[in-house]
Amino acid sequence: MSDDAILFDVTDGLARITLNRPDRLNAVGPDAIHRWREIAREVAARDDIRAVLFDAVGRAFCAGGDVRAMAELAAASQAEGEPDVSGRVVTELADVIHEGHKLLRDAAVPIVAAVQGAVAGGGLGFMLTADVIVASEAAIFQCGYVDIGLTPDCGVSWLLPEAVGQRRALELTLTSKRLNAADALAAGLVTEVVAPDALADRALEIARTWAAGPGRAYGEAKRLVRAAAERSYQESLDDEARTIGQAFESPDAQARIAAFTRR
Repeated sequence: MSDDAILFDVTDGLARITLNRPDRLNAVGPDAIHRWREIAREVAARDDIRAVLFDAVGRAFCAGGDVRAMAELAAASQAEGEPDVSGRVVTELADVIHEGHKLLRDAAVPIVAAVQGAVAGGGLGFMLTADVIVASEAAIFQCGYVDIGLTPDCGVSWLLPEAVGQRRALELTLTSKRLNAADALAAGLVTEVVAPDALADRALEIARTWAAGPGRAYGEAKRLVRAAAERSYQESLDDEARTIGQAFESPDAQARIAAFTRR
């Protein structure tokens, strides 16, 4: 397997993004952060990608940012007698992550995440870029920012309330509370929960269904729903009207409509 911090592959319209730092619980360091944006840009730009499967190697999905790397950065700057620039560097890295997140959420391509083990801090933000989240029964979810004196990043302050509501998001953000998979499902944080040995197959099944189906319809449906929270009802109605008109004219829709009317 490649040593890349994040793996990326596209086969038959299905893109696969895999976090690949199992020895660090897939905590995201500078290399992974820049790779994330690079991959997001490619997904957003390519018209041959019809679905994305987002997963991780090892026993955890993502433990958030690599806090050890941040601390080492601060120590190195101080040892050299320079002003501590770690805060500025962290801000710049967060901006890189956020660009990747926005590109993936805005892209007209559906994303399914397969989530195992720990998901903490910024790992929640990475997970919540997915449209459908399949979690292992053994998954555990926690914000954890306050435990190390930090604040949400990776879109967590926006994505978490969107998923579970503001009151529950505040509880998770301001405490050390953990959610198990069943609690996460009940709260709306994940889409479904499966046995650990069924996780990979279930997420792949969903991704393959999208890739083999009417890709444009899946992608545009995702885009319409995602965009709705940021605009008026009338703007959504206008976009729906334009989009369904364009979809109706597509060869894929014409073939499917003809088959439907022959039933």
